[in-house]
Amino acid sequence: MSVKHQEIAHQGDETQADLKGAATSALDLVETGDGLNYGGDERVTKDLPTGVSSKMLYKDVVRIAWPSFVEFMLTHLTSMADMMMVGQLGSWAIAAVGLTTQPKFLLSSMFMAMNVGATALIARARGAGNQKQANLVLRQAIVLTTVFSLISAIIGYIYAEPLIKFMGASDQQTLMGGTVYFRIQMIGLVFVALTSTFTAALRGVGNSRIAMMYNMFSNLVNVVLNYCLIYGKFGFPRWEIAGASLATIIGQTVAFLIALFVLLRGKNYVKLEIRKGFRPHLNTLKGIVNIGVPALIEQLVMRAGVIIYARTVASLGTVAYATHQIGMNIQAMSFMNGQAFAVSATALVGQSLGKKRPDMAQAYARRTRQLGMAISILLGLTFFFFGEFIVSLYSNESEVIAMGARILQLVALIQPFQSSQFILAGALRGAGDTRATAIISFLTVLLVRPTFAIVSINYLGWGLMGAWIALVADQMLRSGLVLLRYNSGKWKSVRV
Repeated sequence: MSVKHQEIAHQGDETQADLKGAATSALDLVETGDGLNYGGDERVTKDLPTGVSSKMLYKDVVRIAWPSFVEFMLTHLTSMADMMMVGQLGSWAIAAVGLTTQPKFLLSSMFMAMNVGATALIARARGAGNQKQANLVLRQAIVLTTVFSLISAIIGYIYAEPLIKFMGASDQQTLMGGTVYFRIQMIGLVFVALTSTFTAALRGVGNSRIAMMYNMFSNLVNVVLNYCLIYGKFGFPRWEIAGASLATIIGQTVAFLIALFVLLRGKNYVKLEIRKGFRPHLNTLKGIVNIGVPALIEQLVMRAGVIIYARTVASLGTVAYATHQIGMNIQAMSFMNGQAFAVSATALVGQSLGKKRPDMAQAYARRTRQLGMAISILLGLTFFFFGEFIVSLYSNESEVIAMGARILQLVALIQPFQSSQFILAGALRGAGDTRATAIISFLTVLLVRPTFAIVSINYLGWGLMGAWIALVADQMLRSGLVLLRYNSGKWKSVRV
C-alpha cells in the first residue's frame, strides 16, 4: 500500500473510532468524493482509483456475500426439511403450509419495506463514517418495526381462517391445518420482525457473518424441534402441523435473543443504545419512510400478484398445488445465490454513495453481478439434469415427481436472468432507488404473471405447466427492465 493510501486508511483517532467494529474494505482506501463527474455512462467509471485493484473489490463482495449465502441456504434447507417432514403427513399438509406463505409475506410487508430504508441509510452512514447516525437509524427502525409487526400479528391471528380460505383451501382438513399453522406464526411475528431489523442494520455496515451465526443456531433448533413436535419423538407430544409451526417460532426467537445480545454489545459498528431512548426522530423516520414506502408498494404489489397467481394454481386441485408448492420451494432455494450477492450490492453501493463515490458503487455492482452469474449457471445445470431426484425428496407420488421434474427444467433456464435481477435490484435499493423497482414489480408480478397464468390455465388448458410458463415470462421481463434501469445510471444521483 502506498504512503498516500496508508494516510487515507488511518486518518486519525476519530475516524478509527468511527470504523470500530466495521470490516475494512477497498472503499476505505479511497478519498471521499464530491459525487459529481461520474454520470451514467459506464465507460466513464471503468478505471479503478489508484491503489484499488479488481481483486480487492471481488474480495469485498465475497466477504459480505458468503455468510449471507450460507445463512440463506441454511434457512432454506430448514424450510425444505419442514416441507419434507410435513409432507410425510400427506399432500394436504404440504398444501396447508403452502397456503400460509403469501398471507404471511403480505402481513410482513410493512416492516420488511422499512428495513430496506434502514439498510440504505445505515450503509450511507457507514460510508460517511457517521456511527452516531447509524445507531440512530437503528433505533428508529426498531420503533417502526415494533408498531407494524404488532398490527400485522393481531390482524393475522384474528383473520387467519378467512385468509387461508381466500388462498384457495379446497378441503376442510387443509383449511384447518393451514389456520392452526398460521395463527402460531402470528404469535411469534414480533420477534421475527425485530430480528429482521437487526439483520438489516448489520448488513448495512457490511457485517453478514453475525446474521449467519444466529440464524444457524435458529435453524438447528427448528429442525430438532420439528422432528420432536411433528412426530411426537423423545417424549414430546405429536402436534403434526402445529408442531412444525411452533418449532419454527421457537427457533426464530432464539435468533432474536442472540441478535439482541450482539447489538447491545456494539462490537459491529452499529450498537443498540437503549439508554438514548426511542423517541421519534422525524428527519430519520422521514428518511426511512421515503425509501421504505416505494419498497412497501413493491412488496404489496408483489404479494397481490403472487396471491392471485397462487389462487389460480390452487384451482387445479390439491395434488397439483402440492406439486406447485414443491417447485416454488426449490425455486426459492435458487434465490439464495442472487439474494446473497444482492446483500453485497446493497451494502457496498450504499456505502460508496455515502462516501460520494458513485464510481466505486458501479465497480462493486459490476463485479457482484459477474460472480452471481457464474454460480447461477451451475445451479441451472443441477436443476435441469437432477430435477427428478430433487423432487423425489419431497414426495413419493409418481405424478408429483414427473411434473415437478419438468417444472425444474423451466427453473433451470431462468437462473442467469434471475440472478442478475436480484443483484441489480439490490444495487438500486442500496442507492435508495426503490421507486423504480416498485414500478417494475407492478408491471411484471401484478400484471404479466397472473394474467398469463389465468389465460394459460383457464382458457388454453395448459394446466400447471402454463402457470410456470407465466412465471418464466415474468422473470425474464423483470430482469430486462431492472437491467435497463441500472444502465440508465439515474440511481447514482438519488437523494435519501
